[in-house]
Amino acid sequence: MTSETKNPSAKEPSLPLRAIALAGPANEPGIDDAVRAKVGGLGKKADRGQRIGGHIALLIICTLAILPFLWMVSTSLKTAGATTAYPPTLWPNPIQWHNYLDVFRSEKANFLLWTRNTLIIAVLAVTGTTISSAIVAYGFARLRFRGRNVLFAIMLSTMMLPFPVTMVSLFAMFRWMGDHTGIPWLGTFKPLWVPSWFGSAFNIFLLRQFFVTIPTQLSEAARIDGCSEFGIFWRIIIPLSKPALAVVALFAFMFVWNDFLGPLIYLQRPEQFTLVLGLQNFQSKSGGTSWHLLMAASVLVIIPALLLFFLAQKTFIEGIATTGIKG
Repeated sequence: MTSETKNPSAKEPSLPLRAIALAGPANEPGIDDAVRAKVGGLGKKADRGQRIGGHIALLIICTLAILPFLWMVSTSLKTAGATTAYPPTLWPNPIQWHNYLDVFRSEKANFLLWTRNTLIIAVLAVTGTTISSAIVAYGFARLRFRGRNVLFAIMLSTMMLPFPVTMVSLFAMFRWMGDHTGIPWLGTFKPLWVPSWFGSAFNIFLLRQFFVTIPTQLSEAARIDGCSEFGIFWRIIIPLSKPALAVVALFAFMFVWNDFLGPLIYLQRPEQFTLVLGLQNFQSKSGGTSWHLLMAASVLVIIPALLLFFLAQKTFIEGIATTGIKG
């Protein structure tokens, strides 16, 4: 009797072990290669399916995000009757290109003057925000002094106070300053851009996080060569921080360009209106709103911001990607 009959508990090798035995040495082609090839093919198909699914999901999300803009552009090219037609149509027929000219010709709106006012406020506010926020952020990032962390925490806490909470006290403060200094504040552009020269909590935080990523050896080497603290800030930190500064400038510009509540509170005459406030004034004066003209005006207001973003897109993305890596 053989050993196999003497030991009934012994079992035949499982299928994977038999496959390995039949495959031979590892350096010889066998079943393992076929299995690897099959598994690799399945993996590639799965990866391809995931990529296709991801692209479809992104396409759907992008379509939903851009649909309001497309509808606004479509409405701006329709006739007055087609804007309220039912069922609504996305493609205007006929296309009314003269709607954009009618916006500028309208006696109820002066978009060129409103654009000039907005640009004046935007330039002053962006310049002040960028310079002041960079100086304060450098102090929090590189200067060592007692109470620095406490002051930084207090500064961050101001981000939790929205403008509607402080607008009454700010209005009273600007009125008091106008009554006691002889310099008019209310009814002027000053309340809209002067506070920007005292820094912005969010922008200070953003720049501070970027400044701490710059190697301190550069500042130490410049200090050994006799460079002052302001010289280090201006000659070393600022040139290396252009992407982050561009992000701050873009954020500040977008805030001023889209600000409605500030101009509504502080500006008093129509010739002082900004674009956003002018749009609201144009709508209220239309009396039975001319939606095709209002949408055409809205497209004109959005175009400069879109152009600025696309022109500065590379710098903007670089600044966002390299800010806040550590610290």
